[in-house]
Amino acid sequence: MLLEIFADTVCPWCYIGKRRLIRALAERPQPALVVRWRAFQLNPGMPMGGIDRAQYMTAKFGSLERAQRVFEGVARVGRHEGIDFRFDRITRTPNTLRSHRLIQAASRIGRESALMDRLYSAYFTEGADIGDAAALIRYAEEIGLPPETAQSAVEGLPEIDMALNEDFQSRRLGITGVPYFIFNGRFGLSGAQEPEVLYNMFDLAREDDRERAAS
Repeated sequence: MLLEIFADTVCPWCYIGKRRLIRALAERPQPALVVRWRAFQLNPGMPMGGIDRAQYMTAKFGSLERAQRVFEGVARVGRHEGIDFRFDRITRTPNTLRSHRLIQAASRIGRESALMDRLYSAYFTEGADIGDAAALIRYAEEIGLPPETAQSAVEGLPEIDMALNEDFQSRRLGITGVPYFIFNGRFGLSGAQEPEVLYNMFDLAREDDRERAAS
């Protein structure tokens, strides 16, 4: 069973969705499951240096007060998944391309999930700028990625093509929001779904595997 997950590193619902997937797999293991994380940029036109968080929130939600109300709801959901969202600590909304390049590099040593967890924690709990190259290299080293590999990744050699290609692929598929789960390249599921919904998709994908094997 192949599960591809399109996600962004500044998406709080992607963080929640990842935690719910982990919980679903703990409660109902899928021994033959292969998970691939795919790049998606919520803000593909974001300047490489990012922008001031207050400016971004005002442009997106109309006012800081409205943004705060929205994120209070997200934080409540996050607490149920063991996530301590600290949106008040975030001062800059970053461009996420470098972080996606780094995740691509980490995938080659099977550490992409660990790196994503570190990036989510850095951004949503610590308020760090995960668009900053030096910070990204430091986080990569923490999860076991060699510094020279991390350096090459954030500079775009050659992971930029892979990250951008995945982002372009998501647009071609009609994906407009994340997280977005694709099972066996055929069955799509949008949103940070509860484990019970994921169980149904596991069953559907396993049946698809059986039908393919029998044909």
